Amino acid sequence: MRSEREMLDTIVGFAREDERIRAVIMNGSRANPDAPRDRFQDYDIVYAVTDVGAFVRDRSWIGRFGEVLIMQTPDDSQLFPPSEDRNRFAYLMLFQDGNRIDLTFYPADRLREMAPDSLSLLLLDKDGAVGELPPPSNRDYLPKPPTAGQFADCCNEFWWVATYVAKGLWRGELSYAKYHADGPVRDMLHLMLNWHIGVRTGFTADPGKLGKYYKRLLEPERWKAFTATYADADEEKMWRALFAMCDLFRDTSQAVASHFGYRYPAEEDENVTGYLRRVKAMPRSS
Repeated sequence: MRSEREMLDTIVGFAREDERIRAVIMNGSRANPDAPRDRFQDYDIVYAVTDVGAFVRDRSWIGRFGEVLIMQTPDDSQLFPPSEDRNRFAYLMLFQDGNRIDLTFYPADRLREMAPDSLSLLLLDKDGAVGELPPPSNRDYLPKPPTAGQFADCCNEFWWVATYVAKGLWRGELSYAKYHADGPVRDMLHLMLNWHIGVRTGFTADPGKLGKYYKRLLEPERWKAFTATYADADEEKMWRALFAMCDLFRDTSQAVASHFGYRYPAEEDENVTGYLRRVKAMPRSS
């Protein structure tokens, strides 16, 4: 596997040789001085170029970066049509040696329109068009304190969608129950846990995408409770995981509510928890 130094030399070297490429910016975890380092980190790269279309029409340049194992081009996907800026074009490339580059071509004359990202490291600027960037940090990715309305909406969404999981389990609809448990319900659990981590750290710690840093940021007992929210395809285990999610959400929400002086919707909790128990005990119709 090529080292980080070799990969960056390839990325910047290619840009230096091609006059159409005017600047190179690296985003993401490799620009983050606080992110754990491992071999699976992507190279999130932006090439500011004079003609994006030229790199789309002729793709022979891809071979300069290595032997491709698999690639995606989300900006010309028909199954998942892009909704973002159509002036850019991205290549997501996983190479045979295990390195991955997410390479986005962006119009050099529209650099000022590009959304700012605190995890940005300038690697090359031929024209001085980018200017000096602040030292990369995760400040754009830190959780922010919830408003009272956001807190209330999070609680309401969690308890509302929990009833869908129960309905799916009672019906024996595995995929339906799994989707709602590991989609909307877990999303709200993650959001509440992120706020809890924010409270514990003064909103200075990044929980990571999909909570990937929870293990080191949550208290040991809360982390153990979090792991209990995952189940396999066994129906009884899925019920246990659902109630584990409810217990963890309740405990965490009450702590967050206490910190901010918000009202925890205890009545919604009690009503839905009772409903879940009744559905679990309800005999199935023949």
